[in-house]
Amino acid sequence: MILPEELEGMDDALRFARARWTRDDLASAQHRMRWFGFILLAISAYTFFAGFMIAALVAVNQHVEINPFQRIGYGINAVINSTQCGIASMMFVIFALIPWFQARKQKQKLGTWTKAGIAAAAPSIRFATWLERQKAPITKIFLGLLTLVALAQILCKVESQGWSSLTALFHTWDGTTAAGMIKDRYHQGEWWRLFTAPLLHGNVVHFLMNAAALAYLGKRMEVLARWPHLPLVFLFGACIGGEASARWINTPSVGASGGLMGWLGFLMVFETLHKQLIPSRARRQLAAGVIFTALIGIVGYQFIDNAAHAGGLVAGMLYAAIVFPASSSTERPNSNFVDRLAGSAALAMIIISTLFAIWKIIHAI
Repeated sequence: MILPEELEGMDDALRFARARWTRDDLASAQHRMRWFGFILLAISAYTFFAGFMIAALVAVNQHVEINPFQRIGYGINAVINSTQCGIASMMFVIFALIPWFQARKQKQKLGTWTKAGIAAAAPSIRFATWLERQKAPITKIFLGLLTLVALAQILCKVESQGWSSLTALFHTWDGTTAAGMIKDRYHQGEWWRLFTAPLLHGNVVHFLMNAAALAYLGKRMEVLARWPHLPLVFLFGACIGGEASARWINTPSVGASGGLMGWLGFLMVFETLHKQLIPSRARRQLAAGVIFTALIGIVGYQFIDNAAHAGGLVAGMLYAAIVFPASSSTERPNSNFVDRLAGSAALAMIIISTLFAIWKIIHAI
């Protein structure tokens, strides 16, 4: 397979195509910046005004004097503590700010897109093309399991509140009390929540973000490290992340982020130990993923379980460091009988947890 970047005489055509692609991406990102920025500004302004007016009501009801600066403080606190503002900020960062930054960065690199620059980029492009063509059936099974639980949560909401509740799916899904990580119940002996909570999600945005991460990280890990380690690392990362959340975060939590961060941590260490398998530019994408997750965690700290993220990331890194020795081989490691046996047991545990989570959600209607 020969890539266009490796063909002689394609330099001018590739530069022209890249310039057009960069120009289109930048225009699209600027458009999203305007729209998502307007939405964020509108929600923040509305929330600020509501807090500003609440200060007046507090002054009347409690018979106290509140000056204009204190009312402004009420408005600012309302914005800072607003879940809607937090979600809008996170959406702005994910869908507008980061694409705009990447497009600007690509535009600045156009000057280096010479023959030498094209040749340097060819290995990472070849790797991405090869990875895209590989099959990852276990990753698809994971995506199917999360989808089944999501459908159970949606149907539970519809059953309890009617079809009109579908308009609220962007806010909160049902099922958290039934099978999520409710910290006091977990500490009281409901240990099974450690396995069911990673399969639930809070809303459609949460689900779609994790589904996208699962599709990319799962396929990359399944192809490079073989399938048995996919359920093993997910289960290990989700459990360690869930335990970290139970110890450090008091609010209920759901989501596959602990297991997914386990995959990300695993890949970072695994690819560092097997440098001949992956081009250096492709490895840097994983570091960018960690930075992206940290940025989202800072923006959405009110409703994002950073303890689960950190616990899962460390768990995945430890797993890779212990299980896989450093290698200079260009061949992917093969799985043995013990790997397949342990991986099958872990996958069976995840499937059982999925069915149990669905049963708990339906039983709670």
